Amino acid sequence: MTAQELPITGDADVVRVRQAVRAAAVEAKLSLVDQTKLVTAASELARNTLTYGGGGGALVEQLDNGLRKGVRAVFHDKGPGIADVAQALTDGFTSGSGMGLGLGGARRLVDEFVIETAPGDGTTVTVVKWAR
Repeated sequence: MTAQELPITGDADVVRVRQAVRAAAVEAKLSLVDQTKLVTAASELARNTLTYGGGGGALVEQLDNGLRKGVRAVFHDKGPGIADVAQALTDGFTSGSGMGLGLGGARRLVDEFVIETAPGDGTTVTVVKWAR
């Protein structure tokens, strides 16, 4: 599987991102538990891209560093950005009507989590899950 860039402009795109992440996770031979964790994180991040970022895209790619395989998913938007990242990562925090699982929950489900944001300049969240 090569890198796949997917638009996120509506609910159907969130489903497509989930499917692409699951397919990449299966191909990378992640365990069923790790597949589920990665897909859950990706679903949350895709939904955030749509809801808070006004849409954007996701890049899904397999990784192979010679020692192990994994999956990287990069979510990006040109929305308002996140004014307070620490607060946004706090359990229970939500700026909308969600459960507040959001960014903090997604961060706990993956092996690597990087967020780049600036007010007025959008947000990019990169997550990686490695096969055990």
